[in-house]
Amino acid sequence: MPAVSMAEFNALPRAEAVARLLGCCSARAWAENIADARPFADMGELLRVASKAFRAIGTDDFRSGFEGHPRIGERPSAGHSVAHSKSEQAQVAGAQEDVLAQLATKNLEYESKFGFVYLVFAHGRSAEELLTILTDRLANDADTEWRNACTELQKITLHRLRQLVTDDRPAR
Repeated sequence: MPAVSMAEFNALPRAEAVARLLGCCSARAWAENIADARPFADMGELLRVASKAFRAIGTDDFRSGFEGHPRIGERPSAGHSVAHSKSEQAQVAGAQEDVLAQLATKNLEYESKFGFVYLVFAHGRSAEELLTILTDRLANDADTEWRNACTELQKITLHRLRQLVTDDRPAR
């Protein structure tokens, strides 16, 4: 979806705003909270409210947010934000086959251990770096990794929000 100005985002019908926000994060409660908090004066306010909205959602909502992400190194499917994921994992696409194979194996190991997809802010990171992070995170306990995954979901979502909405206030 093309970016919209803050004024355009504020004026969207609620259902369309929620749909666009779900492209940033598939946690419906989060998207609805943001849509209902409009209008926003600027990007700073939008990002503050978006961050605060994460503190208001529950475990099931975070899990639905996780489900909107493909595994690192896999092509996104219809249930995932295809354009975002493709862009965010651009450096993984050209990785060597052995690295992709290790990512695939460790992704499954991670999901088996923790019960959700490995989430990491992948933008600008190489496949090798993402594999190292994944390997390190596999050593975590469940509570630590839950917090890591929730934090990474927030980073990814805020990055996507910055791509969705442009701040149309004049520069000072």
